[in-house]
Amino acid sequence: MAVAEISPSSYAKTLHSDLSSKPSNPLRARTSRCRSAALPPRPAPTIRCSVAPNQVQTLVSPAVPTGAASKRECFGVFCTTYDLKADEKTKSWKSLINIAVSGAAGMISNHLLFKLASGEVFGPDQPITLKLLGSERSFQALEGVAMELEDSLYPLLREVSIGINPYEVFQDVEWALLIGAKPRGPGMERAGLLDINGQIFAEQGKALNAVASRNVKVIVVGNPCNTNALICLKNAPNIPAKNFHALTRLDENRAKCQLALKAGVFYDRVSNVTIWGNHSTTQVPDFLNAKINGIPVKEVIKDTKWLEKDFTENVQKRGGVLIQKWGRSSAASTAVSVVDAIRSLIIPTPEGDWFSSGVYTNGNPYGIAEDIVFSMPCRSDGNGDYELVKDVVIDDYLRGRIKKSEAELLAEKRCVAHLTGEGNAYCDLPEDTMLPGEQ
Repeated sequence: MAVAEISPSSYAKTLHSDLSSKPSNPLRARTSRCRSAALPPRPAPTIRCSVAPNQVQTLVSPAVPTGAASKRECFGVFCTTYDLKADEKTKSWKSLINIAVSGAAGMISNHLLFKLASGEVFGPDQPITLKLLGSERSFQALEGVAMELEDSLYPLLREVSIGINPYEVFQDVEWALLIGAKPRGPGMERAGLLDINGQIFAEQGKALNAVASRNVKVIVVGNPCNTNALICLKNAPNIPAKNFHALTRLDENRAKCQLALKAGVFYDRVSNVTIWGNHSTTQVPDFLNAKINGIPVKEVIKDTKWLEKDFTENVQKRGGVLIQKWGRSSAASTAVSVVDAIRSLIIPTPEGDWFSSGVYTNGNPYGIAEDIVFSMPCRSDGNGDYELVKDVVIDDYLRGRIKKSEAELLAEKRCVAHLTGEGNAYCDLPEDTMLPGEQ
């Protein structure tokens, strides 16, 4: 079969959906191939498909809002107009949710995007649009990701856009999953990584502040995620600080697994597990408040030495052990934990249980220093919001561990003061606590 080369401009003329000859409520997919003015121009990529020129049907152009043509162009099948009301299956579908994912060409996203598109995260009646943010260097890979999404035929995935300019990719987004960050290279100090990645998240915070939904929920995955989340929220003053989360859910999942292994039960029997503090080796997996089959962990696992030493180290070093075994970092389980973190906010928390998330500390009931992002126990009514859990026990041992992580986050905050609008930076990080696999 002959191969036809179809340029992006050809895609701007799109084929009407077979669902209806006169769509009553057409929704269009557009691809943002976005660039800032400072970047050199990039030749428009060519999309290839196995269709001879004489087999291509005459296309009908959808209506495009005034001024949109200069910024956006369609990506393949996502250019096609469609009508949610024309098909019986879609009559109960909800309005589109706009989801932005940064670092969309990376390994974590390679697992996460397909979970989002399948309906696993937001439900089988929730259509979504994915807005994928990459870099100039990763743009070709980003096109490959979009092609795989296109070929997967997810009925819930109604729109896909790709770009490198956060001010265009983040337009009207309701969820921002910020995964992309620079890994630490050989010889790089942790302070240097805080500065480099902090600049990325400062710019993304400004973009969210300018163009995202005022109630956008932001989950920061790129490390050091707690301080990156703080930088992001400080640069987005028009978005509630409570809407920003640093991902510590993978640490919680690992803690549940370790407790289940020690107790000889399946991990669905483990509840009320909290990760306190920073996503680093100062993190505090809390066994004091955790339960197994509804019974306090310390009454089930009576090996205090294991709980205080081995349990914590097993959780902290799990990522490093995985790299030694497999030769790569934990992309798939991280993607699963992002899904868990989202679902914890959109599904009511089971009665008596809670989940961990790195959130803004202002007004917290635990005596933790304010104005940092600290992982704490949360509950949600399923409306995207959360409240901090008040009925937790903090003994002297747990308090001491929490204070160590608090001190580290305060030091990180001083190190990025130039990125949060708080003056000159001063780095006095006490030690290198980066988790294995994040260097």
